[in-house]
Amino acid sequence: MHPDTWQPASDVHDFLARAGDFLRSRPALHSIPLTVTEGLVSRGPGAYGDGEPVFGVLERAGEVGATYFRTPPNRLSLTPLGPDEADALAAHLAGRGHVLPGVGAERETAAAFASAWQRRTGVTPVLHERQRLYRLGTLTPPEPYPEGRSRVAGAQDRELLMRWYAGFVADINGFGHTDPGDWADTRIANGRVTLWETPDGTPVSMAGVTAMVAGQIRMAPVYTPEHLRGRGYAGAAAVAASRAALATGAAEVLLFTDLANPTSNGLYQRIGYRPVADFAVYAFQDTERDR
Repeated sequence: MHPDTWQPASDVHDFLARAGDFLRSRPALHSIPLTVTEGLVSRGPGAYGDGEPVFGVLERAGEVGATYFRTPPNRLSLTPLGPDEADALAAHLAGRGHVLPGVGAERETAAAFASAWQRRTGVTPVLHERQRLYRLGTLTPPEPYPEGRSRVAGAQDRELLMRWYAGFVADINGFGHTDPGDWADTRIANGRVTLWETPDGTPVSMAGVTAMVAGQIRMAPVYTPEHLRGRGYAGAAAVAASRAALATGAAEVLLFTDLANPTSNGLYQRIGYRPVADFAVYAFQDTERDR
């Protein structure tokens, strides 16, 4: 085997047997593959999409140095790569007949792969979103703090969570996200959504979290209906969810933000989150097919 070779993995178990130690070596940067593969192991191949998941590893002199995965219809997800590695991956995937809707990765990696994929396939990459990964430092409640209290969402909140999750996906122009009912059921069962409610018991914001893997928990999503925004509810929900994550023993509490939203980026920094790395998401458009 060539010392620097991309190799497909047969399934999530094969992938983790080969790449698990590598992913756990940098849990913050590898948060997405860690949490997605945990979901696939615990809930099966349909946890994040309708198609068969695809995985692969880059072998460097017998050691895993990078990975890719995709849960169709979602975009490709990559760990950090250099330009030559990104080009080799594009050749590997194109040669195996893969058709990709997009890619998400650390900023330079995403740009390198998008360019390589365009050269290999002729599709046009379009920057869909710029993101920033944050890690919690010292948790600091916002001022002023809204009146109310937090609680864990229960079965009685299912319809609300479904509606709010759909609203969140619409707000971010998301594609390939989980069915709202499945999303709500999984998080209710595991107590992974914190609601902020007003003193009269009306829910006004939510903050979800991923399962803890490799000592890290990622907050996703944080959502407040549009007519309730600007009152501090999202900050209160995020603080409550962050505090709960720390209480479970998480060594790192993480979150991604959309860099096009200065309000949310400012909020998370005020409550104690600090930048780790910038990411980018590209959508791929087949210009020949779309004519």
